Amino acid sequence: MALHFNCDPTSLSLEQVEDYLLYLKEKHTPSQSYFKHTIYGLRFAFRLQGKAALALKLPQLKRHKDLPVVLSQQEIKRLIASPKYLKHRVMLATLYGCGLRLSELQRLELKDLDFDRLQVHIRNSKYGKSRYVVMSVLLKRGLEKYIASVAPIKYVFNGNQRDSSEPVCISSRGIQWVVRESRKTSEIKKQVTTHTLRHSYATHYLEMGLDLVSIKKQLGHESVLTTMIHLLFIMLNMYIPNTEAA
Repeated sequence: MALHFNCDPTSLSLEQVEDYLLYLKEKHTPSQSYFKHTIYGLRFAFRLQGKAALALKLPQLKRHKDLPVVLSQQEIKRLIASPKYLKHRVMLATLYGCGLRLSELQRLELKDLDFDRLQVHIRNSKYGKSRYVVMSVLLKRGLEKYIASVAPIKYVFNGNQRDSSEPVCISSRGIQWVVRESRKTSEIKKQVTTHTLRHSYATHYLEMGLDLVSIKKQLGHESVLTTMIHLLFIMLNMYIPNTEAA
């Protein structure tokens, strides 16, 4: 804003600030997140300069209350079966079968797989915590077949290496591409992301009668309240009738 007006932003009038925000919103804002943090920064600057009244007049940000998308078990099967390559099928199966975050799948190493105990060790995830998650017999077979066929090095899912340096993990964009293309191939109409598989995993466990504390441990949530809120929104999405369609 200082570069745009060539002056101290705190000396601007409310009308000038609103014009600048409109300029950002309509033409030059890289993302909704960028616009949001611009407003937060302006509010802080105005309060710091003793202009709290001006800060209060900045536009209020609406929170999006979109409910999480959940796939049925049949849709999960279609999604996992759709990729041409074994690596991609196993990648989707691991995301869903262990309820992993994208970053957790990305950094998963071969040493983290315990086929004897049917466990996967998730190291230093969100909140800096590690945990063990259960691996199904079916997922074990898929991982064993994939590892025997592809022979990955260090990471379960390696990325592309341009030289003979240390192995690299698959990129987040690579994982997102697999999910996106699999959705298209499977002809699932819902919007599907890597986190959709995590939502679906939690929902299916809840439907099968697993208690909240166990689901919390599997998901790696810091608080059971987070798990409760997480599942509440999902169940609302699934079971509250769509009144708009009535």
